[in-house]
Amino acid sequence: MYTAHPDRYASMPYRRSGNSGLCLPAVSLGLWQNFGPSRPAEVQRAILRRAFDLGVTHFDLADNYGPPGGAAESALGEALRTDFVHHRDELVISTKAGYRMWDGPYGEWGSRKHLISSLDQGLGRMGIEYVDIFYSHRFDPDTPLEETMRALHTAVQQGKALYVGVSNYSAEQTREAARILGELGTPLLIHQPKYSMLDRGPEERGLLDALGELGVGSIAFSPLEQGLLTARYLDGVPDGSRAARDGSSLNSDRLTEELLTQLRDLNDIAKSRGQSLAQLALAWVLRGGRVTSALIGASSPEQLEDNVAAVRNLDFDADELARIDAVIRR
Repeated sequence: MYTAHPDRYASMPYRRSGNSGLCLPAVSLGLWQNFGPSRPAEVQRAILRRAFDLGVTHFDLADNYGPPGGAAESALGEALRTDFVHHRDELVISTKAGYRMWDGPYGEWGSRKHLISSLDQGLGRMGIEYVDIFYSHRFDPDTPLEETMRALHTAVQQGKALYVGVSNYSAEQTREAARILGELGTPLLIHQPKYSMLDRGPEERGLLDALGELGVGSIAFSPLEQGLLTARYLDGVPDGSRAARDGSSLNSDRLTEELLTQLRDLNDIAKSRGQSLAQLALAWVLRGGRVTSALIGASSPEQLEDNVAAVRNLDFDADELARIDAVIRR
């Protein structure tokens, strides 16, 4: 029988998401690739337990997470029925819909048909009545944005979601989504973009500026670039790593000698701060408070602990930031 650690809220910083009343932990746990039948159930449960003990109160999913699709929601549902049965109100649970989940014309994208059906299926897999945040996972160029946003609004009106968000939307698409939702009376809570030291698109394309102006929070996914910004690849591609697996979302061809040199130089900066490379990368994303939370994955409780320790030092001086920029931009 799991008993949550009594000091689980002692060390984790919590940040308000935009202008809302909802606070998220500085580090959140994503259940993208490590929760499904290919992973031992006891390891999955151990990761979730350790996360909660460390103050990670936000678990992020999508309907297609696993593999196979739906497996991550089912795994969390089992944990909610056992380990977290008395802690639902301490958790923020989010899920998303928009990528392909089933066959036929209604199995993906941003139609009302797909979004509402997907949410209903996910709630069934998790065994809960509502999620805290429901996202449109990607912008649909062939569906009116008003329809997609009205579907999110409907989820709130029906009590199936408390808040709504978007992911993988441009700055202009986000502005329009926020306008539509505001007129409907369901504010846009949060945006989930891909953002890291190696991928600065949200800065360069004005997304972070737009979110600040709109009073919308942000949670960065892939802040560790699927493991590149860790010690794992400093000496090349090890056997068993994500980059070494066939069909992985991380292509080993990306690990050029130039990139490996950058990673090693960033690791030297991390050491000078008393951090691991992963901790440096997470702290960098969270610097200055523009990002509400950094979303990480974990394949073991130990890996999770190392990443969460980034919150011990989130401050950078001007010289450190300049050194990081020099490494990335050379």
